Amino acid sequence: MYAAIRRYEGVTDSAEAARLVNEGFVPLMRQVSGFVAYFWIDAGDGVMVSTSVFQDQAGADESISKAADFVRDNLASLLPNPPEVMAGVVVASA
Repeated sequence: MYAAIRRYEGVTDSAEAARLVNEGFVPLMRQVSGFVAYFWIDAGDGVMVSTSVFQDQAGADESISKAADFVRDNLASLLPNPPEVMAGVVVASA
């Protein structure tokens, strides 16, 4: 498995961001080949983190691209700062 993690700081409205992600972005992730799981986490203090898990790197890479497009088109005012993006092979899970 392969995971992509995106950390957003300076979130202006976490409840609205969560609603838009749940209604618009989650369905997009489910369509990506090799989809395993997606999580959108409110870490508090204007920080939100997304974790996408896929069977392979291609799915994770596609999710990173789709996330950038979705944020640009739907969340720019709520997520004003570019995310810190990390991706890699899942080496342990439960």
